[in-house]
Amino acid sequence: MDNPVFERIRNDIAGTDVVVYMKGTPVFPQCGFSAAVVQVLTHLGVPFKGIDILTDPGLRQGIKEFSNWPTIPQVYVKGEFVGGCDIIREMYQTGELTELLEAKGVAVPAQG
Repeated sequence: MDNPVFERIRNDIAGTDVVVYMKGTPVFPQCGFSAAVVQVLTHLGVPFKGIDILTDPGLRQGIKEFSNWPTIPQVYVKGEFVGGCDIIREMYQTGELTELLEAKGVAVPAQG
């Protein structure tokens, strides 16, 4: 039987180019790592959907199982798991994040 949480995650990441599963919301992040990811994406001018895992314990556990990644935040681009805070920050610093977004067809208005 399919996991309804996985189904919900698949729908979320299929319907939006960039999705961030995070603690809190983009306006009020509840942890420094989530805030750092929001800051990077906002700096690049990339629209994204923030999904607060704190409001849903099933999702909080489910997203870790779905991605096989133990920490939050988690960033998905075009349905594909990219990474957490450290990976996103590192990719941003090397320019790799902009390259990945553009390669996937996501416009990056603020080039560095």
